[in-house]
Amino acid sequence: MGSVLTSQVARRALRPIISELDRRIERGVRRGSAGEARELRARVDALSAELAEARRELDEARVPRYALELLLGKEGGRPASRLPTKGLIDTLSGEVAATTGAKDARAQVVAAYRTLVEVEMRGVGRMAGGTANILGKLTATPLLGPPNAEVLEIGTLFGLFSGALARQLSRFGLTCSLTIVDPLADVQLQPGTRNGRDPSGSPVSEQVLRANLALAGVDPERVRVRPGFSGDPEVRDAVSDRSYGVVVVDGDHSAEGVADDLAWVEEIVAPGGIVVVDDYGDRNWPGVKEAADRHLADSDLLELVGVCSTSAFLRARGA
Repeated sequence: MGSVLTSQVARRALRPIISELDRRIERGVRRGSAGEARELRARVDALSAELAEARRELDEARVPRYALELLLGKEGGRPASRLPTKGLIDTLSGEVAATTGAKDARAQVVAAYRTLVEVEMRGVGRMAGGTANILGKLTATPLLGPPNAEVLEIGTLFGLFSGALARQLSRFGLTCSLTIVDPLADVQLQPGTRNGRDPSGSPVSEQVLRANLALAGVDPERVRVRPGFSGDPEVRDAVSDRSYGVVVVDGDHSAEGVADDLAWVEEIVAPGGIVVVDDYGDRNWPGVKEAADRHLADSDLLELVGVCSTSAFLRARGA
């Protein structure tokens, strides 16, 4: 959202006009035209009154804007603002339409935005990623028509995205069952990053994860949480007991980690299943696109359907 015009800006804009009127008054006085001077002074007084009213209105306008910034802006530990521009929504709507074929892509993006805001504000912590990235995943995934409502999320942080995705799938008549794999470490574990605490200040734990899912309206009986890394054999054995209609790959962002996850995904994704590769094309994580492109070049199962913001959407052949 652009900055609101301040009273300082208004003063700067009107200063030359007032100065010119003052000069005209002085000239009128020097010429001995008292009537002209009084008329010009009256105009200056009227303009000053209008300026004072403009200042008051601008000061009042800044109050709700500041409140909105507190709710949806970057303050309070959220790295990315949740205040999208019209251009962002327009661009994303086009990408969603190209990826899914949806005629009402813009309306679907707007509905997903409402889900994002509601779930994130209700829960603890934050959703990882920028607004366009999250909206792309929330909108395109259900529109692509997954073959079943079994969802595997590799990497979850606070569980807020899982809760929002479950909400979005329910809009299409799907009551999903969530399987979540995450080390649930209270520090950043991505290669090349400092192991600092999350900027939200909230702890990353199974307790917080389950609380967030409950707050998002997900039935606890439909949630499985497997702490650990997606590459751990015991973790894979525990969650490879079904075919998943949706798999979100958002774990290890190194090229090696993404390649390993995609190789495993081929074993557990259902025919026609949707695989979401998060942070695809994000310049901060070049290994994601590198590994995904290399895998797709050699895969007989997964094909690229489209890209929305910084997420790639793959579909398993054979539906």
